Amino acid sequence: MNSFIPFLILLIFIHSNHYASAAEGAEELPAPVVDLDGNNLREGSRYYILPLVRGRGGGVTLTSTRNKTCPLSVAQAPFEVQNGLPVTFRPVKSEKGGFIRESTDLNIKFSAASVCAQSTVWKLDQYDEATKQYFITTGGVQGNPGQATISSWFKSKESE
Repeated sequence: MNSFIPFLILLIFIHSNHYASAAEGAEELPAPVVDLDGNNLREGSRYYILPLVRGRGGGVTLTSTRNKTCPLSVAQAPFEVQNGLPVTFRPVKSEKGGFIRESTDLNIKFSAASVCAQSTVWKLDQYDEATKQYFITTGGVQGNPGQATISSWFKSKESE
């Protein structure tokens, strides 16, 4: 009888943890990221990143900065008539429907060729002391989440 009580307590603990885990799994997913037309962004589809307000330059593109040829930096095209280059988004974990969700880790990759012999996946480059800023460059790693690839992961956040 004495060994039955600890077993019963363990069984109740396991049972209650099972329901708590199931309830946690039922949490609402973050909202999908939408384009200007209100359509959900989809994993692997090509998109142009443009300013919301007209007259503030063009889309994102590749360019050399800091007197370097490679890696190429991500920059905004100077004129609004320039759409820049298309990008694709790849979340850390694919989901049914392939939607891109807010606050989810994702890779961003130019859907274009580069003159550099490296990937066009975006990454946060090291701090540049000369300009006192960080640059987003190419040469990141797609997939393979972990400490070694943390600079290649971004999140989308809703702006207010």
